[in-house]
Amino acid sequence: MSNWNIKSWREKPILQQPTYTDQALLKEVEAKLQKYPPLVFAEEVRSLKKQLADVTEGKAFLLQGGDCAESFGEFNADNIRDFFKVFLQMSVALTFAGGKPVVKVGRIAGQFAKPRSSDFEEIDGVKMPSYRGDIINDIAFTKEGREPDPYRMLSAYNQSAATQNLIRAFARGGYADLRRVHQWNLDFAKGSKTNERYQTLTNDIEKALDFMEAIGINSQTMPSLNQTVLYTSHEALLLNYEEALTRADSISGNYYDCSAHMLWIGDRTRQLDGAHVEFLRGVENPVGIKAGPTTTTEDLLQLIEAINPENEAGKLNIIVRMGADKVGDHLPALIRAVEKEGKKILWSCDPMHGNTIKASNNYKTRPFDDILREVTNFMDIHASEGTVAGGVHLEMTGKDVTECIGGAQAITEENLASRYHTHCDPRLNASQALELSFLIADSLKKGAKK
Repeated sequence: MSNWNIKSWREKPILQQPTYTDQALLKEVEAKLQKYPPLVFAEEVRSLKKQLADVTEGKAFLLQGGDCAESFGEFNADNIRDFFKVFLQMSVALTFAGGKPVVKVGRIAGQFAKPRSSDFEEIDGVKMPSYRGDIINDIAFTKEGREPDPYRMLSAYNQSAATQNLIRAFARGGYADLRRVHQWNLDFAKGSKTNERYQTLTNDIEKALDFMEAIGINSQTMPSLNQTVLYTSHEALLLNYEEALTRADSISGNYYDCSAHMLWIGDRTRQLDGAHVEFLRGVENPVGIKAGPTTTTEDLLQLIEAINPENEAGKLNIIVRMGADKVGDHLPALIRAVEKEGKKILWSCDPMHGNTIKASNNYKTRPFDDILREVTNFMDIHASEGTVAGGVHLEMTGKDVTECIGGAQAITEENLASRYHTHCDPRLNASQALELSFLIADSLKKGAKK
C-alpha cells in the first residue's frame, strides 16, 4: 500500500461530493465522528471476507440487498423488522431450494448517500442543488433543505448504530430460529402464489428439522439453526464520513472502514486516479466495484490491480449492472480478461440499475421481467464461460410498495401511484423479492445438476 494513508484521497480528483459552505463546521463534525465507537468490528469484517472467498469458489451464494437509500423520516423498528423478515425468507429459499449456503449482506445501516446524474434539479423553473441522500441534504425542494449540512453525518451515524443494534438482536436473539420460519410471513403477502410456494418450502423445512432433532441435532447442539449473521454494506460515496469512521486494527495495524462490513464504488466514481478508488484501496474491507456497459477490460483489470494487488479471494466483488439487453454484449469479454489474468473475483449481478425506465405516467420504474432476464442472462453467461455466478445485488424493501411493475402480483403502470414511496429509485417489494429468490434458486438447482 505504498503512498497510501487515511487522508491520501484528499489529494485526488473527486466526483459526486457536496459543497459544504461552512468548512469549520465540517471539520468539527469529522472530529466528533473520529471519537465515536466503530459501527462494525475488524473480526466481523475478516469473517465476511472468508465467507465471500467461499462464494468466489462457488461454495456459497451472495445475497446482497436493501433500500435504494435509507431515510431519516422512515426510520422505525417495524421497517427494519420487515426487511429482516423478507431477507430471511429469501435466504431460506436460496439455501433450501437452491442447495447452497447464503451469505447475507444488507444495504442497510449506512446506505444514505446517493450519486446523481446532475448537480442541480429544476422544478417549475426553480433550480436547486440535487438531493444527494439524507446524510447530505433534504429531499424537500427548498433552499434550506437542499443546503448540504455536516450535522447530518451525525444523524446518519446514530441511525446506523441503532439499526445495527436491532439487526444483531434479531439475528442472534432467536428471531432467526428456523423453527419460526412460518412466522417470517408478511401479512400483505398472504394468499399470493409466491407465498403458497413459501408455505410448501416451510413445511419441508419443518419436516427436515423434525428428522434432525430425532437424531440429536437441534439448536442447542447446532446454534446455526436458531441464529444467523446479517452483514452490512453501503456505497462509500461521502468520503469525509468514511475516513472519520476508519480505524487501525489493534491486532494487525491494518485499516478497516468501520462504517460497514463491505463497501462498494459506484459506476460514476470508479475512476482509477480518483479519490474513491484511492481511499478504498487502503482498507481491509471487502470492496465491490459496479461495472456498467461502459466498463472496458482495461479499466476493469487496472481497478482489480489497484484494489486487490495481492489477489486475495473474498476481497473484491465485481457487481455487474448492465441491463438485460446489454449484459450479453459486454460481460463475456470482461470474464475472459479476468480469467486470463488468473484474478480471484466474486461476480454478482445488480439487475436493477440497468433496467430503469420511465412509465407513461412519468413514474420511474423497473419491469420485473427485465430484472429476471438480466439475472438469468448473467447466470447463463457464467455457465457458458465455466465461471461462478456468485450472487445478486438488489434494491428491495420489506414493505408492500408498488414501484416495480410485473411479477406474480402483476403490478401495472396504473398501480404505481398507489404505493410509490421511494426517495430515489424503484424497489422490489417483499413479494417480488421472494419470487425472484425462488426463480434464482431454480437456476442454481439446474446448474448444480449439469
